[in-house]
Amino acid sequence: MNKLPEYVGILGLGVSVPERVLTNADLEKMVDTSEEWIISRTGIRERRIIEDGRAPSELGIQAAERALEDASLAPADIDGILYCTFTPDYPMPPSACILQAKMGIPPCLAYDLNAACSGFIFGLQTAYGMVKSGSAKRILVVGADCNSRFTDYKDRSTCVLFGDGAGAVVVGETEKGRGILGNCAGVDGSGAFLIYQNSGGAVHPPAPDNVHEQYIRMNGREVYKFAVSVFGPAVEQALDKAGLTIGDVDLMVPHQANIRIIESAMQRFGFSPENVVINIDRYGNTSAGSIPLAMDTARQAGKLKAGTVCVLVAFGAGLTYGATVLRW
Repeated sequence: MNKLPEYVGILGLGVSVPERVLTNADLEKMVDTSEEWIISRTGIRERRIIEDGRAPSELGIQAAERALEDASLAPADIDGILYCTFTPDYPMPPSACILQAKMGIPPCLAYDLNAACSGFIFGLQTAYGMVKSGSAKRILVVGADCNSRFTDYKDRSTCVLFGDGAGAVVVGETEKGRGILGNCAGVDGSGAFLIYQNSGGAVHPPAPDNVHEQYIRMNGREVYKFAVSVFGPAVEQALDKAGLTIGDVDLMVPHQANIRIIESAMQRFGFSPENVVINIDRYGNTSAGSIPLAMDTARQAGKLKAGTVCVLVAFGAGLTYGATVLRW
């Protein structure tokens, strides 16, 4: 009987964003807003928007290919795929199946996972459990969302927030002392309709008279309250399961939803800007792509390196939340 892995973590990381940039100045021409208003309330200066005709899975595949290259692995080395998204190419087939075929990965367990902006965290934790239990050896976790396809650019409360992007990691057995150390995740379904899309599902199937209801709608004030309320406890629970304290953390990698939420967490934990990853100014809220994009930003800046203890934390529609502590 094969021995189960003691340490499981991230073996490779890759990201992908569209080339098209949508600035605040561009939005000023589209909706009643201003750059000052957007920056002061969100911290966003620009965001990436997928080009017409491109499928969201194209970003996911590119990020996944880069993650494999980073891990010095081939498609044949993967035996599981978790594609985290709320903007799949189609209602069916799952985008995970499209990615598996186009990348030449051998037949394996592959499915889509929808936890909105918390999707990557949920996928990472699921992959960790699968590898830890021996049901898989190396799992590709992809977080990819193209929010612009469901953004109402006449609604200034939401259109300034969202961008498109993807990130991917390979999860597998790591060397002693490295990898995922503690997890926390949960949902509060009482807030399910604080962020939602009304049409496109089985309750309100697509129809000519409800096309406008496909857009993302959000009660920003209440979502902000939720995010601030769960951010700290989620981090603390994950740290507790890891047997660590906030003083052991070198780097915080938060979901890039709103700069004020991030600043609230920094104040709570006493983190300086050098210990927190912030790239919301460049990408906006990329949903499931947010955490891996932030990790890549940290690595490019030299903040995420061998031995770094970091905490990843996200929250999103559902309402969902999760945190993961790992040693890089």
